[in-house]
Amino acid sequence: MKKVVAAVALTLALAVSAMAADTVVYPAKNGNVTFNHKGHAAAVECKLCHGEGAPGKIALGKDKAHALCKGCHADKKAGPTKCGECHKK
Repeated sequence: MKKVVAAVALTLALAVSAMAADTVVYPAKNGNVTFNHKGHAAAVECKLCHGEGAPGKIALGKDKAHALCKGCHADKKAGPTKCGECHKK
């Protein structure tokens, strides 16, 4: 039983590490937004973006992305806040 628990814990740890290494591309009409997940995960807590509970994929539309991402950048006075700084054609 202990081996099973250890195997599950190791698998989960590796999966979380792999997710943190990803760069995510969000397609957008005025240019795709490339999101460096690893860089953000090192700088902020998961729950800031993912909320409470286990982190998972976030479905972002324009309004939600602007509120979450651009809003955070403006609040922290760090990161891009202008259209062309995130959206690349």
